[in-house]
Amino acid sequence: MPAKPVDPFGDQYAYVQVANDVARRITAGEITEKLPSERDLADEYGVAYTTVRHAMDVLRQQGLIITVHGRGTFVKPAI
Repeated sequence: MPAKPVDPFGDQYAYVQVANDVARRITAGEITEKLPSERDLADEYGVAYTTVRHAMDVLRQQGLIITVHGRGTFVKPAI
């Protein structure tokens, strides 16, 4: 499934829309291991890099992803 476009006039902040869609893609099995880079996700969603960084913070707090410095961001394995 492709990324859902971000609605700048929607009820939710752009970073919440991105976080929700990335979570949907993880749950659907579209993203299974390593996530695309934050800059690539920003291009894909048509948002600023900082918006994606904020969305990744939300997903880390939810326990869906982990980031390894110098290696990338990955889907957190189920325990």
